[in-house]
Amino acid sequence: MPEMIYETIVTSIDEAGKPHVTPFGVRHEGEGDDMRIVISPYKPSTTLNNILASKCAVLNLTDDVRIFAGALTKRQVWQLLETKQVKGFRLVDCLAHSELSLLEVRDDEVRPTLIMKKIADFNHKPFTGFNRAQAAVIELAVLASRLHMLPREKIETELQYLKIAIDKTAGPREIEAWAWLVEKIEQYYIGNIT
Repeated sequence: MPEMIYETIVTSIDEAGKPHVTPFGVRHEGEGDDMRIVISPYKPSTTLNNILASKCAVLNLTDDVRIFAGALTKRQVWQLLETKQVKGFRLVDCLAHSELSLLEVRDDEVRPTLIMKKIADFNHKPFTGFNRAQAAVIELAVLASRLHMLPREKIETELQYLKIAIDKTAGPREIEAWAWLVEKIEQYYIGNIT
């Protein structure tokens, strides 16, 4: 059975306290009070450097897919608030957030594993349900973050399939986020990477 990955937004800070916001697929290890959050960034990675320096991070759960797309396309569509239990920041517009402390580092040449303990959980808004367009944007964001790793044919085939959900169920946020990601992919393939 494959490990379940949860698509989140991770906020971390560097040694000077500057925040970094990025989409991140995380895993859970254990259950209940013993549950740990597992973050496995590739090297090199700002998130990896920040967590190793600060020994903490914040896990944000949001249904605003513009944050996923905006972080990948350098469009800041979010605001941040200082956290309460760890030194860092959370998204203002999130459903919930967890403040995390670094427990263990399992080093690896390519992708170290960071084991994080939840220090505090906060709920801010109710979850109103899934939207297929939101899932399509998140999936395209994952693909857009791996353009250098995946064949162009796979990216283009997946994009066409995911667009069905956008055409049928997207609202204004999803349409905006989708357009940003499509532009990023198009620019990558014509060689105008910034």
